Amino acid sequence: MTETQKPRLTVIAGPTAVGKGTVVRALLEKYPHVYLSVSATTRSPREGEVNGVHYHFLTHEEFDAAIERNEFLEWATVHKVNKYGTLKAPIEVALAEGKPAILEIDLAGVRQVKEHMPDARFVFIAPPSWDELVNRLRGRGTESEEEMARRLQTARTELDAQAEFDHVVINDEVDRTVSELAELLELA
Repeated sequence: MTETQKPRLTVIAGPTAVGKGTVVRALLEKYPHVYLSVSATTRSPREGEVNGVHYHFLTHEEFDAAIERNEFLEWATVHKVNKYGTLKAPIEVALAEGKPAILEIDLAGVRQVKEHMPDARFVFIAPPSWDELVNRLRGRGTESEEEMARRLQTARTELDAQAEFDHVVINDEVDRTVSELAELLELA
């Protein structure tokens, strides 16, 4: 990145089990100056979770007040219980400090961010093939057959939305994917 270029928000999305989290963690290890957005939530902290590190933990009243003040780039109610969202201010601060910022969210969130920050860079992480995606999900061994079917149905919808993104990066090998992503973010 040259001195005249301003850092941009890069929004990363992709289907379940594609390895988004793995790729983002590997990118941050290689480029620790990149800011990774921390989501806000109304759910209670789990053991070991730290406010501001894992999530910004807000009460329902605090979250609703932040919505009213238009403080979110995107937000949603998940499973009709808790709200999750991306606060604008921390991203704006990181960008003002000259740090590239990354936001890893779902497709619905991407569409909201496009409305609020259309100059962001939108990157879709795709699997090398459908079969590989299914194998990765099965290999995790963390979902029931019913949950896997639900996640794969959502994955098909997400894969169909690739054209909504500025770039599609195939995660066939983590190091190669990180290198391609670093080039897109103008880090390499």
